[in-house]
Amino acid sequence: MEMTVIEEKKDKLIFEVDENTGFLHALKNELWNDKDVKVATIFVKHPLVGKPRMIVEADDPRKAIISGCSRLKKANEKFASEVKKEIK
Repeated sequence: MEMTVIEEKKDKLIFEVDENTGFLHALKNELWNDKDVKVATIFVKHPLVGKPRMIVEADDPRKAIISGCSRLKKANEKFASEVKKEIK
């Protein structure tokens, strides 16, 4: 997934990706579990041709995004493990 930073300030980061919004929605929901995150939202200028953008406002937005991705990865691995147990 390619990430392009659109705007970056000390407490705000706006970036866009060349993917659909599925992952960004999961990340947005996970970021709301972080007490340091003040804003986590997604927007697309046009659903057919626009690239999804995410706005994150936090004390350290890069750290919040990395932590959120790490938590999502762990949750995904746990879910995959449970699915494998059930399928066997």
